[in-house]
Amino acid sequence: MRRIAFCFVVSSLLAAAMAAQGPTFVGVEKCKPCHRPEFETWSQSAHAEATKTAKGAPGFAASCLSCHATTPDGSLEGVQCEACHGPGSQYWPIPVMMHREKSVAAGLVLPAPGMCNRCHDGQDHHKAVEWGAFKHDHREKRQAVELP
Repeated sequence: MRRIAFCFVVSSLLAAAMAAQGPTFVGVEKCKPCHRPEFETWSQSAHAEATKTAKGAPGFAASCLSCHATTPDGSLEGVQCEACHGPGSQYWPIPVMMHREKSVAAGLVLPAPGMCNRCHDGQDHHKAVEWGAFKHDHREKRQAVELP
């Protein structure tokens, strides 16, 4: 009984410490098991290769990673899920993610028109895009289901 109580206290303290430090990026591997169609679409996209493409281009600078990687330091290569949906440490656990309202309350960003313009601003090599013109093929493969 003491061991269970100890484990509960330790896990509660760890959870509190993580919440206190704010949301962090968890990476596409955390998203992939439950969002397989989305992962498959992304993995075949230019976003998945964005970091590699940028690093191979003449004139590459670390500042390029602000658009060509999920994290500004490039530790999460490619423009992964969290580049648009926000750091997932607070919303990726299944008990949260299975409810849209809980996910949004925990930090899930639902992309809106204008978000793409953070990088796709039409300047220099940043191809301008029109909201809605980019089609996520996974939406046709599976509709999202809200669990009770």
